Amino acid sequence: MGKYILSLDAGTTSNRAILFNHSGEIISVAQQEFEQIYPNPGWVEHNPETIWETQLKVMREVVEKAGIEANQIDAIGITNQRETAVVWNRETGKPLGNAIVWQDRRTANYCDELKAGGWEQKIAEKTGLVIDAYFSGTKIKWILDNNEHAREVAAQGKLAFGTVDSWLIWKLTGGRQHITDVSNACRTMVYNIHQLKWDNELLELLDIPANMLPEVKPSSMVYGNTTSEWLGVEIPISGIAGDQQAAMFGQMCLNEGMVKNTYGTGCFVMMNTGEKPIASKHKLLTTIGWQIGDKVTYALEGSIFIGGAVVQWLRDQLGIIKSSSEIEGLARQVSDNGGVVFVQGFVGLGAPHWDQYATGAIIGLTRGTGKAHIARAALEAIALRSMEVINTMVIDSGISLNELRVDGGAAVNDLLMQIQADSINTTVVRPKVTETTALGAAYLAGLATGYWSSIEALKSQWQVDKKFYPVEDKSKVEKTIINWNKAVARSKSWTSQ
Repeated sequence: MGKYILSLDAGTTSNRAILFNHSGEIISVAQQEFEQIYPNPGWVEHNPETIWETQLKVMREVVEKAGIEANQIDAIGITNQRETAVVWNRETGKPLGNAIVWQDRRTANYCDELKAGGWEQKIAEKTGLVIDAYFSGTKIKWILDNNEHAREVAAQGKLAFGTVDSWLIWKLTGGRQHITDVSNACRTMVYNIHQLKWDNELLELLDIPANMLPEVKPSSMVYGNTTSEWLGVEIPISGIAGDQQAAMFGQMCLNEGMVKNTYGTGCFVMMNTGEKPIASKHKLLTTIGWQIGDKVTYALEGSIFIGGAVVQWLRDQLGIIKSSSEIEGLARQVSDNGGVVFVQGFVGLGAPHWDQYATGAIIGLTRGTGKAHIARAALEAIALRSMEVINTMVIDSGISLNELRVDGGAAVNDLLMQIQADSINTTVVRPKVTETTALGAAYLAGLATGYWSSIEALKSQWQVDKKFYPVEDKSKVEKTIINWNKAVARSKSWTSQ
């Protein structure tokens, strides 16, 4: 019987399970969307039980679809939406309430208080992060402050915090494992990326009891087994990485200076900076890519909160397309944006602006504006926000960009990829397997169990699907960028008092 690696990809809008063979090829996929909960403006929540139930469902479905036995699964790798905070009771296994999603802005005012208190530099030095509602730390504090008796129960050691990887592993192992890996821990705003441990000073600052936190592990090792309840047999869990770090690993961006952009719900640009963290001078994040054995690989990251979610918004809120795949055809109906500029600041603007009070904007509308112009401007918005981050990354690192490797759902859009190549004036490379987030988690899991012998063995599996070269007239691109910058300036600080 052949053996396979099962990758669980716990995303922001859906959960997936993907089965990979030894050649890194996809054998089967199962996916299910789950509810996005918006209790108040700027608040985004998920039901942790729904996250678990949908992940379990697709995990079982993918095995059934592939027509294999569960004992043919060598190992499980987990990759997840990062920064989303789940708090549950260790004794009952029940969540305290909904998970607070990475996009949620409810702690923005508290983040302003931390900045006013002079904590920016210290937090950046210790964690590599800026102070923002994006990260898990302030979410944990909010949950403890806003749930009756939560602090009392936490003091008794009965509460557990985790990002989605921790929650799923807790469920998969029947509560035996409360762990995370370095790539998720470093996104909490309370983990010291130099000392590789939870930071007591920052835990005290946010009033978070250390006993709530998961044990932090490398990204590739055998952590323990699932219980046989879920698939009929116990299976080792041996890879964990936050979705963007997993994508960088799956893209084989293993050398210093290699850059990838994942076009998912958000867009996340990452540059491998090797074994030393580079401090950003322009509000990019210094983050941990992964840890294999004792070796830690660091990265620079630019987080763009809204990427492919723009297309979902056009579909669900405006109704100008019926399915996300229609966006390219609609945008190709016009040769340019007709003067329309779209800024996707629906949940504020991330790097390099970090404006919690920016909003979305569509500017340049005339009586002649049609939905095709808006569609094209939306695709340009995704590419131009990525361009801002990529240009900043090159300045910060002092490393020039040779190519941009792309992945994620929206990377299949040829028009978007062409706009991206033109805007950064660099070759964009799309691999044959664009599910690189799930692939990265599978690789990390398979390396730990010996399913793959070495990283060198994995490099040969990475294959190019298509390259996009800059072709658009430079002056036309420059004009689009100038208008874009004007529109971004108008969208900033829109909701601040």
